[in-house]
Amino acid sequence: MNIEAFDQFAVDYDKWFDTYKFAYQSELEAVKKFNPSQGIGIEVGTGTGRFSVRFGIKIGVEPSESMAAISRARGIKIYKAIAEQLPFDDKSFDFALMITTLCFVDNPSLAIKEIYRILKPKGKIIIGIIDKESELGKKYETMKTSNKFYSSATFYFTQSVIELMQKSKFLEIEISQTIFSDPSSMVKPDAVLDNFGCGAFVVFSATKK
Repeated sequence: MNIEAFDQFAVDYDKWFDTYKFAYQSELEAVKKFNPSQGIGIEVGTGTGRFSVRFGIKIGVEPSESMAAISRARGIKIYKAIAEQLPFDDKSFDFALMITTLCFVDNPSLAIKEIYRILKPKGKIIIGIIDKESELGKKYETMKTSNKFYSSATFYFTQSVIELMQKSKFLEIEISQTIFSDPSSMVKPDAVLDNFGCGAFVVFSATKK
């Protein structure tokens, strides 16, 4: 994972959530649908902590020191590590959040397997992505050559993430979607709908057997 841009521009990254507050609120509601607040949770790829703080998550993993510093200021205990090598014992957590992180990891399959390892039986994984097939996903794809954050991103189709989760033995996969318009033109949060195919932000929930 290339963390240089995140180290250098962490404050700019964090400002996105205020500039596009309705998109952020839409994403929060889509994640909230799967109730990520029961038991001990962790966020893998905490960023600046915008999701952890909303769901009471006190532990996170983040490789960028600048991003981690902002998360720590929000009361989150950050372990500086990557998703493919989580510094935790087996069966340590009840749920794990991974929001717009999968696109930045070098080995997404290994990252999901690592989350499976640290979850307790019946533990829940919740992944959020920008769907590569959505209009916003296509826009972000074209911005990879000019955007400091997206340049190192690999965006995924929803079906690809489903297959990754299935290969890691996750069961009971559920999906929600939101952001049906450009974040820059939103005047209120978008609705959260089941399934996928229309919304740019797609959330997956699955259970460890």
